[in-house]
Amino acid sequence: MSRKLLVLFGVLFLASCGGGAQRPPSNLNDACAIARERPDMIKAFKSTERKWGVPVHVQMATIYQESRYRHDARTPHKYVLGVIPMGRQSSAYGFSQALDGTWEEYQRETGKRRAKRDRIRDASDFVGWYMNKSSQKIGISTSDTRNQYLAYHEGRAGYARGSHYGKTWLLNVANDVDARAQMYQAQLSSCRY
Repeated sequence: MSRKLLVLFGVLFLASCGGGAQRPPSNLNDACAIARERPDMIKAFKSTERKWGVPVHVQMATIYQESRYRHDARTPHKYVLGVIPMGRQSSAYGFSQALDGTWEEYQRETGKRRAKRDRIRDASDFVGWYMNKSSQKIGISTSDTRNQYLAYHEGRAGYARGSHYGKTWLLNVANDVDARAQMYQAQLSSCRY
């Protein structure tokens, strides 16, 4: 085989291997399937649990709710007169849907200037950092998925003010996140991950 043909096959092979890690796991309702398909995610979640004390299943349920495990998730566009796009609803981006300002605070406090919201290890570390701070500042246990999610969504100051109480839809979402965390926890206890 000629040298040029070998190089071409090598380039094609490498190109065919790329991009797959950016797709969400195929079965988001099975924590064990996620662990088998995306060991990089489980490794990140375990590392965050060791560092910040936020259980794997709490992180998994939060990231499911925020992005459905899409690395490039963004909020929808705002429209004027129903048709003219005027930017995004917020600056939330990535697996964790972290806002620009909160992400910058995370980068400053942790010294992780190169952290990116579309990398699972950085996004899970962000979730752990944020929930650990919620535990320290307002006393929410890191394993209390429902209240951690409410503080994550509303911000710690909003949660402390009780801003979530007037939002029935958000309380329902928090209940769903809690139920998913319990499901993930039960699944993970029955498989080797």
